[in-house]
Amino acid sequence: MLRTDTPKKVRQAGFIPGVLNESDLTSTSVQFVGTELNKIISKHGSNAKVWVTIGEDKKFGFIKEVQKSPLDRKIIHIAIQLVNKDKEIKMLIPISFHGRDELEHRELLLQVIKTEIDVTGKAALMPDVIIADVSAKELGDTVTAADLNISADLKSLDADDEIYAIIKAIKEVVEEEPEEAAAADVLETAVTPV
Repeated sequence: MLRTDTPKKVRQAGFIPGVLNESDLTSTSVQFVGTELNKIISKHGSNAKVWVTIGEDKKFGFIKEVQKSPLDRKIIHIAIQLVNKDKEIKMLIPISFHGRDELEHRELLLQVIKTEIDVTGKAALMPDVIIADVSAKELGDTVTAADLNISADLKSLDADDEIYAIIKAIKEVVEEEPEEAAAADVLETAVTPV
């Protein structure tokens, strides 16, 4: 619904203040029901596709920005970019790496280099997340665009040989302080010159 009060008053009333950006020059102040918005973000991520209804007008868009309180991490403001669902857009999509448990069972570790991929495509076809299955990877393997589950309707803007993650060995490093050094430290701190 349209917002007429200040963001502080809107939050006190239990809503989340926000803005709908229709273009670089046009924006509308709105407020969202907090529980509904939190459900959408927890299920689809912070760049989820959404349908926004104001009165009888229904528009398509993406969550563009989510501001959270540094203290309690609650959402305090949200910006949604409205677009025509058939419009070609450019977007950064988060990558979700599946199969990490399988790597750990084989004493391997996924070192993530890049967490997002830059893609273009029709707005309505943009996924919330792109999946990379790393469960069959071996030591020294890399995760590239070929390993990402990208729809044929989307085009990656990243280089074909872009590396998103590397498979490394888990190394256990246990540092033990020698007992003699620890005893010497205690002695030095116990004796102070007068």
